[in-house]
Amino acid sequence: MKVLGFESSCDETAAAVVEDGHRVLASVVQSQDELHETYGGVVPEIAGRAHAERIGKITDRALAEADTSFSKIDAVAVAHRPGLIGSVLVGVAAAKSVAWRLGIPLIGVHHVEAHLWSGLLEESSPPWPALGLVVSGGHSSLYRVDAPFRCTILGRTIDDAVGEAYDKAAALLGLGWPGGVRVDQAAQHGNDESYQFPMPNLKGRPLDFSFSGLKTAVRYGVLGLPGTAIREPDSLSDQERSDAAASFQKAAVRTLIRGLRRARQEHPDAQSLLIGGGVSANSRLRKELESFAIKEGLVLRIPPMQWCVDNAAMVAGLGWIRLQEEGPASLSLAASPR
Repeated sequence: MKVLGFESSCDETAAAVVEDGHRVLASVVQSQDELHETYGGVVPEIAGRAHAERIGKITDRALAEADTSFSKIDAVAVAHRPGLIGSVLVGVAAAKSVAWRLGIPLIGVHHVEAHLWSGLLEESSPPWPALGLVVSGGHSSLYRVDAPFRCTILGRTIDDAVGEAYDKAAALLGLGWPGGVRVDQAAQHGNDESYQFPMPNLKGRPLDFSFSGLKTAVRYGVLGLPGTAIREPDSLSDQERSDAAASFQKAAVRTLIRGLRRARQEHPDAQSLLIGGGVSANSRLRKELESFAIKEGLVLRIPPMQWCVDNAAMVAGLGWIRLQEEGPASLSLAASPR
């Protein structure tokens, strides 16, 4: 079965064709980084307009790269929640149009859960149950995943997502945007013992995350406390930036690994570990996840770099299993920011 997938939840416009949930025939992603860099973050209105302008050509490219046509597509899947509502609407409208015109099933997919499928693209399904961790600019969530792909939320961030914290830390250190890549690069040349940034501990909520305090710690620890001589980011030397980036990254990654360790203790029957989201491209996180999985005897499924970012292949892949288990959605499928 060939599924055409659409993804437009934030600032990547994407279309893909995936066969039987795992075999990627084509995956086309167009980033909007150049449109938002000046603003230091994603501007929702700009993102929505760009999706509308690009999604048609992106779809044509995906079909061409898959060496197929609309007439050979069996179903269409779309990430219809959560996300920036103006962006999500574009993908949903495109998917509905295709489903209606071709008379094929429409499948609504949860964007965050789709990230967990990204590690299963071009891979066989792992032994179940699994623990799942999604880390991105908008989400930091822990899941239990039971066969065939039933996701139960275990914990989530109560404030900033880890990717948002990376962006804020990069801005405070004068590293630019997008912050995840810039902080990771700077951290390669830094001493992660230079600053002792905190790992927030939420009383009574061991599987939830909080990163707002870490962001604040970077501001005060590096640039100065209120009432003191506050430094500007451009006054920092390259080494100071690298040291702060390395120290921040150490605290952020260890917070995530601690959450996984606690989830493992509560779910000792887990046999696998699924990872997804843009922050899963982070070099330190990938190394520590590999070590954690080996120590815990878990089969690790972490996506290659091209599928860490938002993409439509993960949407089409998960759509395939959702269609088998739940059947198609109606053409009244709604876009939702949550």
